[in-house]
Amino acid sequence: MPAFAKRRAAEDLTGFALVDATREYTWGEVDEALNRCANLLLEAGARGELGDEHRVAVFAENAAETALAHLGGLLAGASTVPVNFHLTAPEAAYILSDSQSRILFVGPETVERGLAAAAEAGVDTVIGWACDGIEGVTDWNEWLAGGSTDDPPDSVIPRPNLLYTSGTTGLPKGTELPPTMFAGGVDMAEHLERLAQGGFAGFGTHLVVGPMYHTGPLSGMRLLCAGVSSVILHKFDAEATLAAIDRYQTETTVMVPTHFVRMLALPDDVKAKYDVSSMKLIAHTGAKCPIDVKAAMIEWFGPVFNDAYGATEVGTVCAITSDEWLEHRGSVGRSVPPFHAVIFDEEFNELPAGTEGRLFFRDDTGRGIIYPNDPEKTKASNPEPGLFTLGEIGYMDDDGYVFITDRFNDMVVSGGVNIYPAEAELLLIDHPDIADVGCIGVPHPEMGEMLVGLLMPEDLQAPPDVGDVSAWLRERLSHYKCPREYHLVTDLGRSTMGKINKRKLRDAWLAGELTPLAN
Repeated sequence: MPAFAKRRAAEDLTGFALVDATREYTWGEVDEALNRCANLLLEAGARGELGDEHRVAVFAENAAETALAHLGGLLAGASTVPVNFHLTAPEAAYILSDSQSRILFVGPETVERGLAAAAEAGVDTVIGWACDGIEGVTDWNEWLAGGSTDDPPDSVIPRPNLLYTSGTTGLPKGTELPPTMFAGGVDMAEHLERLAQGGFAGFGTHLVVGPMYHTGPLSGMRLLCAGVSSVILHKFDAEATLAAIDRYQTETTVMVPTHFVRMLALPDDVKAKYDVSSMKLIAHTGAKCPIDVKAAMIEWFGPVFNDAYGATEVGTVCAITSDEWLEHRGSVGRSVPPFHAVIFDEEFNELPAGTEGRLFFRDDTGRGIIYPNDPEKTKASNPEPGLFTLGEIGYMDDDGYVFITDRFNDMVVSGGVNIYPAEAELLLIDHPDIADVGCIGVPHPEMGEMLVGLLMPEDLQAPPDVGDVSAWLRERLSHYKCPREYHLVTDLGRSTMGKINKRKLRDAWLAGELTPLAN
């Protein structure tokens, strides 16, 4: 144990198991690293150093070590917490504290923020790679060297990741990887058997292109535990992705529509340089894919695309193959067990096929959406047990295929990343020169949507410089959560109850009906 690595090491003496930007690992090297990591974490857990929740956090950019830390944690029965590597130190500290993580893994890009976050959250152990000579950090290689290479026991109980999503009230909410996305099992032996039976596990080398704090890349990375070789890109680059497919003959990956847009934008002669015929299955998620983009990708790569529509909190709720999509262009698919799609009006009356309304899902298991540390948000997310929404407006056709047309909550999906405007708004309203603020999502040709900040100045005659406001916010909030554009306005159309209708505000902005201020 891990038997998958030993088996592959015996079968494949020269081939790679894991590749990142710096090196290739054989299966034997993966076996040794995972054993050492898992045994060290098991020992820490036995000493009570991982707390009651057995959680460790990984705050690092994509790298082989990032994968090994997560998978070593999995094999040790620890719940690993992926921390978005864009976060500021205070934002990361909140997650460390809320998740009750006791060990933090960092990379060279996050080490300074990680140390500050650990100090604030009371995390005593910080382990980092490529962080030579930085005080307070235990070197990854030196730490591993102290671990046993013996196989961890099969009796270890697998624990799901705890992932954090942006919150409507400004603070991220932790949610365990749902049963639809976590193999489970009574012990590690059964867990690994289930992993080997997953949809991607029947194919060859997997390519990780998205950041591994997201559910899709994180799940793809776990394929290593099913004996599937993995290639990890440090960051997404359109041509580098094609080159990796060509060089390593990868067969599966998970992408978001923005990746498609950027690859399609490459010059034809660049695209023609690379052979992508090895790809057998590309799952795409994160946001609805524009029809012209999806059609162009199918024409280029072939009918290898599966749309997996869902969310971190519940996993995939609808799915559609390329062949189905060509017959139902624009659909995100039909609901998949244990979920059933239903369209409601605002009074929760069920609507017939072809009628636009609020898209909800019934969960046969009764689970719905769960936030372990926030029972109030859990209750608010499930109007009744097992009934939940992802905040979309849409309709179903006569065959049960779901089509998304709009959103009815505030969340903005930009480049496959969920952004809640409340996080930026709660900070911007404290700016001394801003009287009121509303952040909205508007269409963007590459990102799908982008966040726009609408600012009403304290002094309409002497408004602040929007560049200065942007820099002020970026000092306090991760850049990806900040508006990409700012506009000064005279009014935000608040109701007599003081509320902003975001859909109405967005429609007014798109129609040019808001009164702008010259800056």
